[in-house]
This record gives sequence, C-alpha cells and structure tokens, in this order.
Amino acid sequence: MATKKKPDPSSRIADNKKAAFNYFFEEKFEAGVVLQGWEVKSLREGKVQLTDGYVVIKGGEMYVIGLQINPLNSASTHISPDSVRTKKLLLHKEEIRRLTGKVEQKGYTLVPLNLHWKNGKVKCEIALAKGKAEHDKRDTIKDREGKREVERAMKSRSR
Repeated sequence: MATKKKPDPSSRIADNKKAAFNYFFEEKFEAGVVLQGWEVKSLREGKVQLTDGYVVIKGGEMYVIGLQINPLNSASTHISPDSVRTKKLLLHKEEIRRLTGKVEQKGYTLVPLNLHWKNGKVKCEIALAKGKAEHDKRDTIKDREGKREVERAMKSRSR
C-alpha cells in the first residue's frame, strides 16, 4: 500500500494564511500555473504575494486574479513585466466542469491556498471554499488563543 508523501516544506513558495481564517474548505485541488520566464525567476527569489488572490472560471478555463509576482530589478529590458497579470490555471476539463457547477451554488468560491514546486514546475493548490460568518471567525480566534495558553502552561511546567 502506497503512502502519500507530505510536501517538502522547502518546496513551498507562498501561503495564503488569510484564507483559512476567512473560509471553510470543502475540497482541495492542485493546478498547474502558466507563467512567463521572469515570473519563475521572481518566484525562486520569493517575491510573491497570494493573500488577495481569487480564482474565476471564464469560458471553461480557470484563472487566478490578484496573485502578485513582483519583478526582479534585473528583469529583462525588452519586456514590460505586469506584476498583477491574470494567470491561467491548468486542470482537467471534467474537474473544471464539476467546479463550475459547485461555484454556481450560493456561497461557494475558489480560493488559492499556496504556491509550491513539484517536479520542477509551479503548482497552485486551490480550494472550493465557503465563507465564514463573523461568529465563526471569533470562534477561530478563541480556539487559537486557547491553544497558545495550553502551550505556555505546558512549557512553563516542563522547566
């Protein structure tokens, strides 16, 4: 029986930490990203911001909007880099059709969770998500602070 390998933490490029706070995740998918050469070089340097990104479906194709990749100072002079260019995501047609049906339901959206390297290619993990209500966000904060209190107590006790 094959065991699933956990992704290497060094393969992570960027995380969308805000997404877990604002949404409940139903399903997760891994999609390829169509990038230009200067964007790949900037990703290797970690010049990317994912928190304002979201995914849309247009004409049977998926695009990530708001993914900001800042160009390097040494970018080529014959191109004009656009840091907030809409990037195409690569998924199988049947997955896109299924997600289109789910997104059309009330309250569902597609959110990019992280960018990572896989076999030398940039992949984007996206999630079918439902927005959290304000009281759910307060519960998340309360749980997080409770865990911190327990960890502090355990740490001080072990000294």
